[in-house]
Amino acid sequence: MAVSKRVILISFLILSLLAGCMPPDMDLGWEDDPYEQELTPEPTPTEVMPTPLPTREPFLPGTLVDYTAQTGDTLEALAVRFNTTVQEIREANPIIPNDTTTMPPGMPMQIPIYYQPAWGTPYQIIPDSLFINGPAQIGFDAGDFVREQPGWLKNYKGYFDGKNLSGGDLVAAIGEQYSVSPRLLLALVEYYAGGLTDPEPRVDVDRYPLGYRSSTHQGLTNQLIWTANKLNNGYYAFRLGRLTSLDLPDGRLVVPDPWQNAATVALHNLFTLTNTPQSFDLAVSGEGFARTYRELFGDPWANVEPHIPASLHQPVLTLPFRPGHAWAYTGGPHTGWGTGLPFSAVDFAPPSTQSGCAAASEPATAVADGVIARRGDASLWLDLDGDGDIRTGWVVFYLHLANSSLAPLGKEVKAGDPLGLPSCEGGSATGTHVHIARMYNGEWIPAGSGVLAFQMDGWVAVDGEEPYKGFLVRYGEEVRASTGSDRMSHISASAP
Repeated sequence: MAVSKRVILISFLILSLLAGCMPPDMDLGWEDDPYEQELTPEPTPTEVMPTPLPTREPFLPGTLVDYTAQTGDTLEALAVRFNTTVQEIREANPIIPNDTTTMPPGMPMQIPIYYQPAWGTPYQIIPDSLFINGPAQIGFDAGDFVREQPGWLKNYKGYFDGKNLSGGDLVAAIGEQYSVSPRLLLALVEYYAGGLTDPEPRVDVDRYPLGYRSSTHQGLTNQLIWTANKLNNGYYAFRLGRLTSLDLPDGRLVVPDPWQNAATVALHNLFTLTNTPQSFDLAVSGEGFARTYRELFGDPWANVEPHIPASLHQPVLTLPFRPGHAWAYTGGPHTGWGTGLPFSAVDFAPPSTQSGCAAASEPATAVADGVIARRGDASLWLDLDGDGDIRTGWVVFYLHLANSSLAPLGKEVKAGDPLGLPSCEGGSATGTHVHIARMYNGEWIPAGSGVLAFQMDGWVAVDGEEPYKGFLVRYGEEVRASTGSDRMSHISASAP
């Protein structure tokens, strides 16, 4: 028997706050907790004075400069970095198609530049493809690698995601969860704490082994989690043109060089928080972290393979619930995992006659054909290319699905097939809902920003003025996100 519109409306109106959605370590904004800045970094003794890094001379306003497109570049971000406009870039490069999204890696361009004082160095530390947990990490097992090294990390045990893990497996698990390269995290453990080469730790592993002196982030596991999160914050902020300056440890304000890449800026951003002025200058130089990375894993610039192709487009996706059913859009673009950027996720909640964390009777569904490539605590990864590897192709991440209802690992599904029941399990949630986010080749794709905004059944996500706010829009129609599941947040899935 069909349920009346009045009954559906009542179900939504009496539903309490559903979509306060926070995976572990997530908050609603940009600020760290108030205790994180109470301690300052201790000086790091150094025996190496870094070679002075290259700098650039000023340019006359509007000078056309040569630029080679890097993986993941967009015109919007380039306009911010070169202090120009998208229109001026297009006028200087009429070959660029009107519908372009991401630029072709290696494409020669000319960009009008407007000089800004205090540019940082153009020296790049690692390529972007080695920052993310993407195709370049296939075949690398962090656990096996660490077990072959003489350092203390192989004997370390840490607790993460409900398991006690060895040092290398801990790094692998955190790298996978945040989609940050395990090689990058291992190199940081070596750089700060000698974890791969020193049989005995050179620092107190139970306190601040990665240099961030915070009473709320003590121990290697918490330091790794914080580090992976901060790396992502810097990487995606630069990607989107939102990170336009860095406060260095000596008080200087530096604007990232327009030719820089996101991975290097992310490391610079991290080093501002974990180094003194002298150790910062070393860390960003060729004799600092870059040298440690090379000694462990070889030249990072040899055989670089871009991981974001030209004009990347999202495949056709459906809404994550059954056709003809109405759910609430309870969370606009917000963090996919962790805190701060990237805002790669959105939330939906099923109708319910109970408040809070009531058991869902309707399942979240597959947004496209694929295979269940990984399962975690109340979470799973739907791999759309079907190869079973979340580091390649398009992947959709689902969170807050009841563990007892999760689709089995390796199961092949079709769009619309059930994946699990929305719940409050996994991370922190104030009500029953499902949290979904996208990755491509290991890179989180922002949900409501720029040319690759989340699209489902033709609905396009739009950023709000703060996390969890925002809209879905389609053909002039608008649905507003609401954690209270009010009437303006209701949306119906289309029939196939």
